[in-house]
Amino acid sequence: MNLLLDTEDTAFREEVRSFLTAHLTPALLRGQYLNAAIYPEPEISLAWQKMLHRRGWLVPLWPREWGGTGWTPVQRFIFETECALAGAPLVHPMGVRLLGPVLLRYGTEAQKQHYLPRILAGVDYWCQGFSEPGAGSDLASLKLRTVPDGADYILDGSKIWTTHAQHANRMFALVRTSTEGKRQDGISFLLIDMHSPGVTVRPIRTIGGDHDLNEVFFDQVRVPQANRVGEENAGWECARYLLEFERGAGIFSPRLRSQLKRVGDVMQTQQAQGSAYDGHLYRRFGNVLADLDTFEMLELKTLALLEPAQAPGPLSSVLKLRASRLRQAIAELGIEVLGAESLRWHGAGEDGAAEAAQDTLLPDFLNSRAATIFGGTQEIQLGIIAKTLLGNPAR
Repeated sequence: MNLLLDTEDTAFREEVRSFLTAHLTPALLRGQYLNAAIYPEPEISLAWQKMLHRRGWLVPLWPREWGGTGWTPVQRFIFETECALAGAPLVHPMGVRLLGPVLLRYGTEAQKQHYLPRILAGVDYWCQGFSEPGAGSDLASLKLRTVPDGADYILDGSKIWTTHAQHANRMFALVRTSTEGKRQDGISFLLIDMHSPGVTVRPIRTIGGDHDLNEVFFDQVRVPQANRVGEENAGWECARYLLEFERGAGIFSPRLRSQLKRVGDVMQTQQAQGSAYDGHLYRRFGNVLADLDTFEMLELKTLALLEPAQAPGPLSSVLKLRASRLRQAIAELGIEVLGAESLRWHGAGEDGAAEAAQDTLLPDFLNSRAATIFGGTQEIQLGIIAKTLLGNPAR
């Protein structure tokens, strides 16, 4: 990949900057900047999603015929970088980045025609029903029982750690449709209406004080078999494909730079108020920045190898692992910057949002502890890397 922008790329960057200047309102900027949770609330993310959809810039990973942009890897990186630098909100990825590619590859024509336009327009807000109380890292051990009954399935069981289930009107889920053979061979991929009778959502407060996560209970919930994506008992293939997009199809380095900028902003504020830092803290900041530069080059190299809308395969585990560890390193740096102030919980406003960048550093640190767990633990990622990228040296 040529890192020097040509005339076309420079013009595209200016086009993106002009769009961001014209459309990013103070409310959207504040909502993202002071967000220490996993994703901004829907009133922030959906408002931005609809603006991107109207401009035709929402789903660069999708084919052109379904709304994709046709951008080169360089243009996609430019777009993500400029959005992060400008402070644009994160778009909730469950529909546009995770489910969308699965439907495009495995969905029926009827499913594509119905769901893809609704994802683009923000009509459907999706959550992911994978983990269960006894099935997290070992996802193949999931037990959400699914019994066929006429044209429907009847679901009984639960899901846990379900991000934004309290907001979602739809869930894509892995369910148990058979107990015969290998555990992976008895799993199906279902699309579920969250307003169906028998669905109950119970909140889980994170250690950072946010309500991002939930338990979801299914009591005799009916789901049409027409809502199954792919063949019955073949959902594991859909899940593996989806997880590649979850772990490695995003571009993480621009948002990590934004996180690091918040830490730098607090450092500048404290220095202006008379605080002095020793050389150790400056070295830590420099080391994190150097690691981030290295990770950015890895992302660029990976993007250059991919065809449009292609999943990164096993490289997704490398990207996910490095991004998670970097997020934790930046959050730990933020706690060092706060010093003794990190022992005090900084209050939020009436709406529960932080009031200043300093107020986000402690929740961000606490929430970052899960970064090497959700989306597949670091042990799972290391296992995938060892098996698929490094080979087995003992053989």
